[in-house]
Amino acid sequence: QVQLVESGGGLVQAGGSLRVSCAASKRTFSRYPMGWFRQTPGKEREFVAAISWSGGSTAYADSVKGRFTISRDNAKITVYLQMTSLKPEDTAVYYCAAAKDLYGSTRSRGSEYHYWGQGTQVTVSS
Repeated sequence: QVQLVESGGGLVQAGGSLRVSCAASKRTFSRYPMGWFRQTPGKEREFVAAISWSGGSTAYADSVKGRFTISRDNAKITVYLQMTSLKPEDTAVYYCAAAKDLYGSTRSRGSEYHYWGQGTQVTVSS
C-alpha cells in the first residue's frame, strides 16, 4: 500500500512562515512528479505547487508565487513546501500528491495525480 504522509502543519500568525513535509513510503516515488494542493470547507481543492521528479522544474499557483517554494529530497523520498509571508487566506488543509508517471514533469491538475496524503491543517491567524 503506497502511502504519503504529510506533517508540519499548524497555527501561525499572518506574515509568518511554515514548512510542511510529505514523506512517501516507497522508493518509486522519488521518480514521480509531486504536488501540493489545498482545500477549505465548501470550496474545491486547488493547486498550490508542483515539482518534477528531478526537482529541476517547478510550477506555482499565482496566489502563492513568490511566497511558497516546493522542493524535494529524493534520497529521503520527501517533498517540502516552504511557505513564507503567510496570509489568512492561506488557511486550508494541505495535501500532497504523486503522479504515477516515471520521470515525469510538473502537473497542475488534481486529476493527473494518483496518490494522495491525508492532509495537514495550516491555519494562519490575522
